[in-house]
Amino acid sequence: MILFFQSLNPVLQALIAGIFTWFVTALGAAAVFTTKRFNQKILDSMLGFAAGVMIAASFWSLLSPAIEMSQDNPMGQWFPAAAGFFLGAVFLRLIDKILPHLHIGLPTEEAEGVKTSWQRSTLLVLAITLHNIPEGLAIGVAFGAVTAGLPSATLAAAITLAVGIGIQNFPEGFAVSMPLRREGLSRIKSFWYGQLSAIVEPIAAVIGAVAVIMAKPVLPYALAFAAGAMIFVVVEEVIPESHRNKNTDLATSGAIIGFLVMMILDVALG
Repeated sequence: MILFFQSLNPVLQALIAGIFTWFVTALGAAAVFTTKRFNQKILDSMLGFAAGVMIAASFWSLLSPAIEMSQDNPMGQWFPAAAGFFLGAVFLRLIDKILPHLHIGLPTEEAEGVKTSWQRSTLLVLAITLHNIPEGLAIGVAFGAVTAGLPSATLAAAITLAVGIGIQNFPEGFAVSMPLRREGLSRIKSFWYGQLSAIVEPIAAVIGAVAVIMAKPVLPYALAFAAGAMIFVVVEEVIPESHRNKNTDLATSGAIIGFLVMMILDVALG
């Protein structure tokens, strides 16, 4: 796989990786065709798992390389990672305030963002789409970083990050399609909206890769930016959603397992 990717343009690499993570989301959403009953405990465990993967990826695949790349920074080695992380969180906060969206299990009246008359199903999909923006950016930045030729930014690490995000995208697809099915949508519509929530990932991946390639000096900031955006999503939305139905122990166990899986993948393969 690595030999195949090495022959491709970094932007194309990022696009393929983004399409892969979208495809895994679609597989998760396809569970709506085979599962008749909606099990909230399974969903909350999966959301916890996704949170653990995102937290581990934020450090090992993004923050740690950003810090390593900043040894000669005149502001201090910590500065690019800290500044990028903060800006990433602020960026997602602004999107969270502007983009209309509704978290799973909440009444339509509690939709966040700008007030709109959009359908409930659309608002539910946008909530998960919000999760996927930083994931796509992280993938693109990771592949774009390879062009810098730094020891901490390798193709193997970028592929590992894409695989890790792909793994946690399966429960995210499930987390969209199954609640929509419970809301009364047909299986086909539930699947369609479930996979559609991740279509932003290939787009964000290309944007991230292009931005880093065009402005290599911002690479450490870009890596930390993606990490800040991912952690914001985890703390603001994924963890609260996994705990909302009182399945706290299951969600926490899922998060621990997800963290371990991503850490092992990154250290062993990256």
